[in-house]
Amino acid sequence: MQQAYRESSYYEGGACGYADTSYAAQEFALRATFKRLLHNLAKRGLTGGDLLEIGCGYGYLLDEARSFFDRSVGTDFSPESADIARATGAEVLVGGIEQVPSEAKFDCVIGTQLIEHVYEPLSFIKQLVGHTKQGGHIILAAPAIGGALRKAMGRRWPSFKVPEHVIYFDYRTLSSLMLRAGLGDVRRLPYPHAFPLSLITAKFGFKLPLWLGRFQVWVPATTVAAYGSVTKG
Repeated sequence: MQQAYRESSYYEGGACGYADTSYAAQEFALRATFKRLLHNLAKRGLTGGDLLEIGCGYGYLLDEARSFFDRSVGTDFSPESADIARATGAEVLVGGIEQVPSEAKFDCVIGTQLIEHVYEPLSFIKQLVGHTKQGGHIILAAPAIGGALRKAMGRRWPSFKVPEHVIYFDYRTLSSLMLRAGLGDVRRLPYPHAFPLSLITAKFGFKLPLWLGRFQVWVPATTVAAYGSVTKG
């Protein structure tokens, strides 16, 4: 799977990930989603200082985060994506959490639509904890297995991605995992998610004119998100 993520086609209509519409085609909706996320973090005092995003893609979140954090670092397995993300001014490493220097610690660590890809999520979150400053926070967001979109779409739910997604979460299982990894004061985080209309209708077997498909739709309860604090440095 790591090799698949490294392929230049992964984000642009490859066999995994974004076959219905390219990642770049979702830019407007993704940026809107990340703006809402960052404002929700700011309301809870979770912004400021140094940010680390694991699996940053094209860097849309890193770009939107520039006014919320003093410094931003990202990682992605795709060298092409890393190059695009560096245009935000962030330092972007090719690879996963293992590529982050062992001594590097951050005030905020974010992984959106990431943990569902991880084969050993408990040890992975413990690695994130190791790169978080005392008093810092880790934010994780994943497709909600019990969400309204999954229930409405059934087997056509876009997040049923084989072989990429290997585990699914609701708030109970995600928060439990974070607590087991050593995080404290784990809380639910609102995560409104926007999608291009074309992506949703394609899953129901309908194709829209290009101009209409670009409209973004806010879909409730499609993503589960939580944050927790690191109490040990």
